Amino acid sequence: MKYAIIAAGEGSRLASEGISVPKPLVRVGGEPLVDRLLRIFLHHGATEVDVICNDLTKEVSAHLRQKQQEGLPLKVVVKTTPSSMHSLFELSGLLGNEPFCLTTVDTIFREKEFGEYVARFQSLLAHDEADGLMGVTDYIDDEKPLHVAVDGEMNVTAFLDSTDCPCYISGGIYGLTPKSLQTLQRCIARRESRMRNFQRALVNDGLRLKAWPFSKVLDIDHAEDIQKAENFLAE
Repeated sequence: MKYAIIAAGEGSRLASEGISVPKPLVRVGGEPLVDRLLRIFLHHGATEVDVICNDLTKEVSAHLRQKQQEGLPLKVVVKTTPSSMHSLFELSGLLGNEPFCLTTVDTIFREKEFGEYVARFQSLLAHDEADGLMGVTDYIDDEKPLHVAVDGEMNVTAFLDSTDCPCYISGGIYGLTPKSLQTLQRCIARRESRMRNFQRALVNDGLRLKAWPFSKVLDIDHAEDIQKAENFLAE
């Protein structure tokens, strides 16, 4: 299985709050965010890790090139994009031949839970029971969360900007098959943007999506989130 990392954001909010290094190189738990994901993904059987970073922060692309020279099965796309969905589109040419797991570079989760998530996704694939497994959480610490509606068997029925009955929100961890990239191409052709619109399109196109609950998933959007992540991983 391949893994993919979207690391193309500019990290402008962190920069405005005094964080001088680009977001992918921010250290949490003693290692840069992008290195943490690379280590975890390789530990969970990555045949290849595909990363997109922007062309504005040369430190990130240089760091990733160094990782390639160290022998990691890593492919890098350097391009500034208008949204995470467009970043995925730029990676899609590398992802079309086997299932993949995608996250943004600042997604923080417990490694043990991630291993359970990967095992579940592989089981679903082996039995042809789903086209995707979406990481969700009932921990809400997001300015604009994407709510995930599920039925009694954890089948995803909708992605909602708001709901009167909150249960889960998207954790930004997406396990998908190449079939999903056909939906992505149609989203791009319609000039849509944002990952949440791509996720809605997956449901509208009839893909079989399951949800898998993480106890907690954090994002690094503000300087204070770095310490939150440190505390979370130390629990």
